[in-house]
Amino acid sequence: MLEAVVYFDSLTEGIRDTDTRGVSLRERNVFLNARVHYINGVGYYEQGDVVNACAEYLKVLEMMEAGFEEKDLVKQKAQFMSYTYNRLGGLFSSQFMMEPAILCYKEAQVFCMIEQTSPYGISNNYYRIGIQYNKMGQQDTAMYYYERAIDCLADSNNLVYRNIATNKSLLYYQISKDAELAIQNLKSITKQSANESERLSRYLTIGDIYYEAGNYDSAKFYLEQVFEKKVDEISKIQAAECLRNVYDSIGEFGRADVYVHYLADHKKSEGENKALTSRLEGMFKTYMDQKQQKKAEEIREKSIMKTVKVIVPIAIILALAVFVVAKLRSKKLLKKQQEEADRILGETEQEHEKELRLWQAEADKTLEETKKKYEEELRQMKAETEQRLEEVERKHQQWMAEARERHEEELMTQKDRSEKEIEKTKKRHVKELESERLAYEKEQDALRRNIKEKEAQVIALEKTMNLQQKAAKQRRMAFLNEPICQHILDKARSKQITTRDVAHEPGIALKDKDFEQLGEAVEKHYEGFDHELLSQCPSLKQGLLSLCHLHLLGLNESEIAALKNLSYSAIKKQNESLQEKLGVNEDMASYILRVAEGLCGTQGGTQTNESIDDDLDAWIERQIKDNPKITTEELAEKSHKGVRTIKRHISMMGHIHYVGSGYSGHWEVVE
Repeated sequence: MLEAVVYFDSLTEGIRDTDTRGVSLRERNVFLNARVHYINGVGYYEQGDVVNACAEYLKVLEMMEAGFEEKDLVKQKAQFMSYTYNRLGGLFSSQFMMEPAILCYKEAQVFCMIEQTSPYGISNNYYRIGIQYNKMGQQDTAMYYYERAIDCLADSNNLVYRNIATNKSLLYYQISKDAELAIQNLKSITKQSANESERLSRYLTIGDIYYEAGNYDSAKFYLEQVFEKKVDEISKIQAAECLRNVYDSIGEFGRADVYVHYLADHKKSEGENKALTSRLEGMFKTYMDQKQQKKAEEIREKSIMKTVKVIVPIAIILALAVFVVAKLRSKKLLKKQQEEADRILGETEQEHEKELRLWQAEADKTLEETKKKYEEELRQMKAETEQRLEEVERKHQQWMAEARERHEEELMTQKDRSEKEIEKTKKRHVKELESERLAYEKEQDALRRNIKEKEAQVIALEKTMNLQQKAAKQRRMAFLNEPICQHILDKARSKQITTRDVAHEPGIALKDKDFEQLGEAVEKHYEGFDHELLSQCPSLKQGLLSLCHLHLLGLNESEIAALKNLSYSAIKKQNESLQEKLGVNEDMASYILRVAEGLCGTQGGTQTNESIDDDLDAWIERQIKDNPKITTEELAEKSHKGVRTIKRHISMMGHIHYVGSGYSGHWEVVE
């Protein structure tokens, strides 16, 4: 901001002697110098120096009013005057000096009517005047200005309209105390917010209404967001004051102290506010006095000019009359007429002097009455302001004293109660610790016994798994050594199929007899393989079963396509169809081998799988009772059955139900 001031100073120093646009050098210098003071005022205000900012803005008005006649304050000059009065109005409004703020906003509106500062300038001025009247408690006048502001808007899709609608809703609540309808309107306006800052401003108004209505939970929700996220200090102070009272009312004094400390650090003391308000009132009064005096002088000058304009024509007329008479009559008659003209002129001058004295007396009287009236208004305003400040200070001191006494009483009560309870708590803790120690020792003994039992089960299970793996390996080697298996593998590997296109591989396709012999070999070494697949999907056709038999040989999809004399894509689709029918998510070849290995474990004769095959329903029920959160996939893996087989069995067991959904649910067995 200071760099901008230096820049404008350089403009005023480097002005040329002529202006190509025809504007006089004096007027140009006045305008540029006024802009320098305006920017100085903006800089001081942003730094928190309200007094110097006010002085700079008043200096701008003095320079413009002294440098230009009222009729010349048009176009850019009118806009500039409107900006300056708006700045002054905002400054007085922030210090709760409503009457000076209203005067400034009305002056800003006069110049905005001459030349608009923006499409929303006139509406904004009416809206700001309404806010000041609302602060003063003149709600009907405030509503009148809000309505005028809305009438001046061309559309409702803009920030100015939303601001006016927000304050109208607040005013409606203040008049009717209907918080529900006011908040409903405010929430509708909040949804149209263009950015986070506007949304938080709406939250401040909603939170304030909830606070006034006694709905402290809702007030906390909105006001805490404003306090934590809002940037401007005025909004944060307003939110902090409400939150301090809310938490104090609900008994959360620790949270209330947070906002008390914030207000102590950021809010000016009552003495400082009084001193600042007094200085600003003095500065504005001096400016208004000078302005009134200047207007009185202008009235006096106009009166004199009016008198001169009347006397001069009369004197000219009389002189012409004397001249004509002198030509027509004798010297005696001319002398007589001259004496008569002198007498008439003397009487006329006396009358006009008398009228001039009357006009001067009337102007002085008007000026004196205006001055007395304004001084009386300022005295009343100052007295009311001091009375309000004293009342606020008294309430604050009373609240602080009550809070201090309440905190001291609570601390003494808690101290007496704590000393008695500490001794009781110590004895209770000794007994509880002894009981927990004995329970912990018993639990440790039980865990040790359980660990030993589990270790024995793990060793037995490892032995069983080793036997199953060995048996499965031997059975697979025997299956692959079957003549038909060797024949098929030799056919597939002799051609060295490396492409998905088998159209150029004649003579490699298997015959129906080959598929029959392969099925017999599968049944010989993996008894029940086809039955297991059909139990999962009874509609499984022979073509898909033969595809499963070829998977048992470890052939890839290209080799299977060549052996079945089909395209690679056809085999791909058959595999996908198999996965869908069997309810399998993993690779089809891996699943087929896992089914075959499971059959090997069953034929190996382990007690667990024999019991599963003997009564699958009873086995499923036992597993669910042991672990109610077990999944159907885990049951299928343990039983070496398909997922669809497990689901089908459970669906036929009417006394088992799954409660809940997903991983958070569990099985329940109804006895």
